[in-house]
Amino acid sequence: MKAFELKVGLRYTRAKRRNHFISFISLISMAGIALGVAALIVVLSVMNGFQKEMRERILGVASHVQIFSTGSSLTDWPQVAQEAQRNPEVVGTAPYVSGQGMLANDDLVQGTMVRGILPDREVQVADLDQHMVQGRMSDLKPHEFGMVLGQELAQALHVKVGDRVVLITPQGQVTPAGMLPRLRQFHVVGLFHVGMYEYDSGLALIHMNDAQALFRLGDGVTGVRLKLRDLMQAPRVAHELARTLTMDAWLTDWTQEHANLFRAVALEKTMMFIILLLIVAVAAFNIVSTLVMVVTDKQADIAILRTLGAAPGSILVIFMIQGALIGVIGTALGVSLGVVTALNIRVIVPFIEKLFGVHFLSPQIYFISELPSDLQRGDVITIALTALVLTLLATLYPSWRAARVQPAEALRYE
Repeated sequence: MKAFELKVGLRYTRAKRRNHFISFISLISMAGIALGVAALIVVLSVMNGFQKEMRERILGVASHVQIFSTGSSLTDWPQVAQEAQRNPEVVGTAPYVSGQGMLANDDLVQGTMVRGILPDREVQVADLDQHMVQGRMSDLKPHEFGMVLGQELAQALHVKVGDRVVLITPQGQVTPAGMLPRLRQFHVVGLFHVGMYEYDSGLALIHMNDAQALFRLGDGVTGVRLKLRDLMQAPRVAHELARTLTMDAWLTDWTQEHANLFRAVALEKTMMFIILLLIVAVAAFNIVSTLVMVVTDKQADIAILRTLGAAPGSILVIFMIQGALIGVIGTALGVSLGVVTALNIRVIVPFIEKLFGVHFLSPQIYFISELPSDLQRGDVITIALTALVLTLLATLYPSWRAARVQPAEALRYE
């Protein structure tokens, strides 16, 4: 591009037009691009924040990688944990016993997943200790039959810390009267609340020694849970451990256990990007009408430039500069507005809620009561480049029409 095209294009952009309607449409196009880009950045940042929040809450209870025995139980779990920790990505290991049962308090009964843990090792792989509402994980002592319940499960059973509940397990006892389920009384030593209904209403924690006795596993365990330095490396680490472990075992990672949930969030993010991109596209293609009117208004100027020796390609570049400038300014304003809003969403939303007396995310309905935001540089760059490409494409047709203007025809009625 020559300095001549750039100077003329910028001059046309800065010059006061006789037709103020063209200027108005240009401003509307610029504002539309800015709002579309800002909306895209804010919405994708909020969706990233939701995804991150959900992942953190799920992995506060679940583990990055789990190792199961191919048989009924994992008998030599210390060896499995030791072999797993040889992988440089593994930073914590913890054995566990898992089984299903029913909790009863008077005439109230609730089904639950029972997990037996070693409290001192469980803190290495999960953040449950940070979500305790009452009591501590360390209150689970071997052979004392203590239990930590999810807060929603405790409310459903009408129990609190210090109360007793009866755990009924399907591993029955053979009696002269037939097969009877096993019953064991536990006392509640703590309550946790992680903000995920699945866990708060359906998980009970007991000491691993009590779980081994309850489910008749002897010294065996259900499996070993692992925590990694980088949770996004879980599939790769699970694949590596499957090759390096000396005993037969099944391995799963968090991306497999919650695959449907995170695929749904990723799909929703993609669809929101496409839908909101249409706002930018509509604003960008307003540039088409703007430049078509500019070309019509500047036909005499184009004819004079052509007679002075300007090539059709130069005319095309001049009008592309005009349209591109609208896109660049609109995109820059949109990126600035979107980034500032996304970074301050936790301040802006409470201010709006207080101003209008509303609450967008009621804690009684949603497990996330605040709008989280996770601004990612890759999203901002993708949005900005997409907006610029769309505005550039919108300039092609009017600029091509300007390049085809014939000087004689344009000056005939001047």
